[in-house]
Amino acid sequence: MISYYRFTSWISEKFFKNILKEECEPFIKDGARIIDIGCGSGTAAKLFKDFFKAEVMGVDVKDNRIYPVPFKLIDGRNLPFNDSYFDIALIICVLHHIEDFQVLLGEAKRVAKTIIIYEDIPEGFFSKLVCSIHIFFSSRNMLYPSVSNLHSFKTRQQWRDIFNSLGLSVISEKRMKRPFLFKQFQFVLQSK
Repeated sequence: MISYYRFTSWISEKFFKNILKEECEPFIKDGARIIDIGCGSGTAAKLFKDFFKAEVMGVDVKDNRIYPVPFKLIDGRNLPFNDSYFDIALIICVLHHIEDFQVLLGEAKRVAKTIIIYEDIPEGFFSKLVCSIHIFFSSRNMLYPSVSNLHSFKTRQQWRDIFNSLGLSVISEKRMKRPFLFKQFQFVLQSK
């Protein structure tokens, strides 16, 4: 039986190729140390490793890798790495699935100098609709069957308030250019 991640890998690969060059390149230097938090299939980790000639580590609560990238199993709350070990922490479309996302963000802040986050934002009719559809399908384990069914979609202002409460400064915030009807934003954060 083909896994969900293997079946959708071509979509993920196209998405990650777009974001690494168009949106992440200004913030990541060649040879950077990158942690991909909630790495899923490992697609982003592999592409970022190759593109930036980076040292990449994928972490997740379950091993669903389809690419042989370095990996550590985590409990979703703690990252088993030294302070400031990584240059970049990637958190791509993961936070809305995590119950203790503030704890995990605090850990990302501890282990990485810069955090790059992508999240769908439920602002506007179509964005709210897409987030609702996401919740419907994943609550039935039809999407992302390996993650919990918790969903914490936040508005941009809610995310800004959360980042501020954790001592994180937003150094860049922008809506993705892709032609989707829904709103997805990139937040680039650093410690205050």
